[in-house]
Amino acid sequence: MPRIDLSAVPTHKGTGYPAEFRAISADRLRQRLGEAGELTAFGVNLTRLPPGNWSSQRHWHSHEDEFVYLLEGEVVLIEDGGETLLRAGDCAAFPKGTGNGHHMINRSDHDAIYLEIGSRHPDDLTTCSDVDMMSANSDGRFVHKDGTPYGEG
Repeated sequence: MPRIDLSAVPTHKGTGYPAEFRAISADRLRQRLGEAGELTAFGVNLTRLPPGNWSSQRHWHSHEDEFVYLLEGEVVLIEDGGETLLRAGDCAAFPKGTGNGHHMINRSDHDAIYLEIGSRHPDDLTTCSDVDMMSANSDGRFVHKDGTPYGEG
């Protein structure tokens, strides 16, 4: 099995969200380990979430299971049922199609580091629970829930 050199994997800062939704995750750092290893059936991201940052907008997936494993620090998982503190060694699973919007917020004074694992299903539609935004894996564009692209209409 080929070893992935973490120092050679590009680090992506922030999100690709439309401008009005970027600030909450502006300092989030993500390395796409699955992509670096040329995986195509599922994705693995190593994410560093600084204090005060959100992992993402609260969202759910139509066709993609998602799994998170916390390596360092702590975050607050927020989903439809409320809030749960996750610490290093904890994990959470989000089955596809449930409509249970989720995300994590780092309310601590230290960085949190976690792995995100998902299926990268080509038909997946990510729907945000609290804001008017969704995105399809097929094209990666962020659009309003009525399908209108941001910057139009």
